Amino acid sequence: MSENYEIRAIAPEVLKQLRISDDAGNPPRMVVDEEGGNPLRCCLGRSRPGETIALVSYAPLRRWALETGATPGPYSEVGPVFIHTEDCGGWPGGGYPDAMRGERRVLRAYSAEGAIIGGLLLDGGDLTIEEGLAEVYQRNPEAAAVHVRAVEYGCFHAETRRTAG
Repeated sequence: MSENYEIRAIAPEVLKQLRISDDAGNPPRMVVDEEGGNPLRCCLGRSRPGETIALVSYAPLRRWALETGATPGPYSEVGPVFIHTEDCGGWPGGGYPDAMRGERRVLRAYSAEGAIIGGLLLDGGDLTIEEGLAEVYQRNPEAAAVHVRAVEYGCFHAETRRTAG
């Protein structure tokens, strides 16, 4: 099956805002990541040992709604994400980023209106993340976006959006 979605990091204009005040109205919390390896939602990479990164609250559906006119209502949630403290150039795009992979992921599908309409648990089974995303989009033809989240903490990892092709 051909890829019918694109993978997105947090948009550069949103990152500029989050570096001043996050989606909970707080200033970013600067953290020295002694060990490195934390997932960064600005470039969809991982932090380096000793790197200072920002921990911010991020509301992915609220941000998506501002851009698309969706009304997620009670499905809009705010959660913690790590980003670089300065512009890092962002994510160049392409296939699913290796740094965001993991055995345990949940995929949540959203309609164009912003309601949850389906999902899939990837728990180290036979499906790759790409196969899981393709399955969720195929099973939910009305899905406009699918979010990838970690199972243990529920953290937002990446957004995917259906493409016209």
